[in-house]
Amino acid sequence: MWRRFLSHMLARPIAPPRKIRDAGVMEKNTLSPKSFHFVTAFGAGGLLTLMVLCNGTLAIHGSLFFASWVPHIAGSVVALILLLALRPKRASKTRPPLWAYLGGISGGVTVMLTSATMNTALALSGTIALGLAGQVLFSLFADIRGLFGLPQRMPSGQDYLSLTLIIIGSLVLIFFGGNA
Repeated sequence: MWRRFLSHMLARPIAPPRKIRDAGVMEKNTLSPKSFHFVTAFGAGGLLTLMVLCNGTLAIHGSLFFASWVPHIAGSVVALILLLALRPKRASKTRPPLWAYLGGISGGVTVMLTSATMNTALALSGTIALGLAGQVLFSLFADIRGLFGLPQRMPSGQDYLSLTLIIIGSLVLIFFGGNA
């Protein structure tokens, strides 16, 4: 069952980008998030926190370089095993754009930076909270500019309110949480 589900998910093509002018304007064929998507995203956030904790622990006992290489090698081995076991078909015959390969570089730098900051006064929660704020800020910028083939859209007031609340929550965690 899982094998069929995973091979189906890995073989799904990425939808072509659509141009949307405003966040309030919705197209008829826009995908709506399902509860499965929320649970999956929430679980990914939990796994991200666990990954940062493990990488920070590796950085304490080794170096930032070591803390970056161990998860990348382990992830490559797991991905290779899954590819060999599931044998998914290519989603597209065309080659991905060159910028798509930069994910590995940014991933390595992200692992090193989060491993370094986790072992400071920011601790795990501050590192994750500020990382989330950075992701939301860059995502809003990518939405406005239509970067990476994403549909171009103007953020709504709700998007800016969400970013403000995340930043305020991050500051509360850092300055008023724990042993501050």
